[in-house]
Amino acid sequence: MKISEIYKKDKRSLSFEIFPPKKDSELENIDETLKVLCELSPDYISVTFGAGGSSNSNKTIEIAKNIKKNYGVEPVVHLTSLHYDKSEIDSFAEAMSSAGIENILALRGDRSPSIQEKSDFHHASDLVEYLKSKYDFCVLGACYPECHPESEDKISDLRGLKAKVNAGAEVLISQLFFENDKFYDLSEHCKIAGINVPVIPGIMPVINAAQIRRMLSLCNASFPARFQRIIQRYENNPQALFDAGMSYALSQVIDLIADGIPGIHLYTMNNPVVARRICDGIRNIV
Repeated sequence: MKISEIYKKDKRSLSFEIFPPKKDSELENIDETLKVLCELSPDYISVTFGAGGSSNSNKTIEIAKNIKKNYGVEPVVHLTSLHYDKSEIDSFAEAMSSAGIENILALRGDRSPSIQEKSDFHHASDLVEYLKSKYDFCVLGACYPECHPESEDKISDLRGLKAKVNAGAEVLISQLFFENDKFYDLSEHCKIAGINVPVIPGIMPVINAAQIRRMLSLCNASFPARFQRIIQRYENNPQALFDAGMSYALSQVIDLIADGIPGIHLYTMNNPVVARRICDGIRNIV
């Protein structure tokens, strides 16, 4: 099923993100994670993608096939393009089509000094347009509530997002954020700009101080005072940080649901306990 069909119904979506393990020996663990996640009845699960010829690229497709065939849940495969040419993208797309995968999250990908960039796709919108011109995928895109780190300003960022939707992106999933007002501002700006596709907020619970600081540096999310106090107070107490972080994330989700958003996308960090805690917290209000 194409993910865009979900949002034509009067139903709020629930989706998760996972990433392929770096070691083949850890693939069994991801299967245990999937068992728990799929018990929570998500509408889809997205699987991140390795860059520059990483072996994780093949793992991504194999995990997506597993999700669809063995668990009956729709997978969304992340596909990055900055380090690939058209023939390589064709190879990935054909492998996905052969596996019955219908949904791709089209991304430019992060720059890396150790991986050579190629010239066919300078922007995610280039990849969206290429995929829509050759294949019958539902193509999703990413958005940043607080601007892409490389954007000059919010206006240029919104223009890039509009180009992505004009190229054929049918659903947008946001990067993580810790202040809901940032997401509400993005949603309002999208409406003003005529971006009329579903915009789904991405939520990442704070359960590891070092990991979240790294993510903040990569995705340009602000570090609000209330959030800082949680880190500072509990960073040396892992269980307390986990519980406080889950409470913070749950408060975000409840507020978003009350505002009437079309879905929640949860960055699980391959931790099924995170997904279960959020789902238990919202069970009676969705």
